[in-house]
Amino acid sequence: MQLLLDLHPDLYPLEGFRRRQLLEWVFVQGVGTFGAMTNLPAEARADLAARYTLNPFKEIETVRSSDGSVKYLFTLNDGRQMEAVYMPYLDRKTICVSTMVGCPARCAFCATGAMGFGRNLTPGEIVAQVLAVAGGEGIGPREIRNLVFMGMGEAMLNYANTMQAARILLHPQALGMSKRRVTLSTVGIAKGIRQLAAEDDLGIKLAISLHAPDEETRRRIIPTGAANSIEEIMAAARDYQSVTGRRVTLEYTMLRGVNDHLWQAEMLADLLKGLVSHVNLIPMNPWDGSGFESSTEEQIQAFYDVLEARGVDVSVRRSRGKDAGAACGQLALKRPGAAIGIPA
Repeated sequence: MQLLLDLHPDLYPLEGFRRRQLLEWVFVQGVGTFGAMTNLPAEARADLAARYTLNPFKEIETVRSSDGSVKYLFTLNDGRQMEAVYMPYLDRKTICVSTMVGCPARCAFCATGAMGFGRNLTPGEIVAQVLAVAGGEGIGPREIRNLVFMGMGEAMLNYANTMQAARILLHPQALGMSKRRVTLSTVGIAKGIRQLAAEDDLGIKLAISLHAPDEETRRRIIPTGAANSIEEIMAAARDYQSVTGRRVTLEYTMLRGVNDHLWQAEMLADLLKGLVSHVNLIPMNPWDGSGFESSTEEQIQAFYDVLEARGVDVSVRRSRGKDAGAACGQLALKRPGAAIGIPA
């Protein structure tokens, strides 16, 4: 049976007014069954139920953080597992969604990378995370206005499905999100960055997880980094900016004694010359067996000061949901009784 959410909204079954009703039930009301769509004819509801499903999840669990963030653990219908994180703020509601089960990038400081790679998520499995979180929090799907593709997986290696999901998120009759509030994060797939620049109808924001300004350090902490050199990544970022006119965000996880030296801050500033960018310094979030520690507050401040003195737009990003294993780099299906999440 086909997952209805895999379809682009323009290709939904039914026509005209009835299609608009269907879209409203799914994306505005957030209902999970066709039977609940009471203003559709009974025959139409029965036909939809015979051909499509709205729910790709067999089970949904939650782990709530003391800061209000919530980690959602999804078991897909094939038994695979992945996660999303809901982060409510005073002025906005944000969700971090996954694009894969596990991740092939294998960043050494990231718990998801230690899991290995399971499979790509379909467009509907990506979008369904938003609908499920909204339902779990008792809010309408359209109340979630900020979204980041920063959960499990490398979005650029599931490019077609991620782009389809983005189009559903932005579609005015679906979730109607603003392109300025949707961000795609990549470990630095140069080809994908250039492809994203050419997606004229999207205009979503780009974040690059650089994490080191020198090849030796980067390849130590990102074993797959050799496929795209720092020079290639920065060239792609400049091409992206030239085409789109948009600022590029650089994510930089602060690892004690690894990538937090002041000479590396100077090198990072050199890399960013001529690029309109913002750097997020992210204290590393701990997880068992990582072998890394976060830089000290004093070293993070010193690194920040070097960048700021060099004219770099920089901030320190404090992750939410640490106590729930929901912070950046911690997603690994951890909760009482959890399996690794990637069945043999």
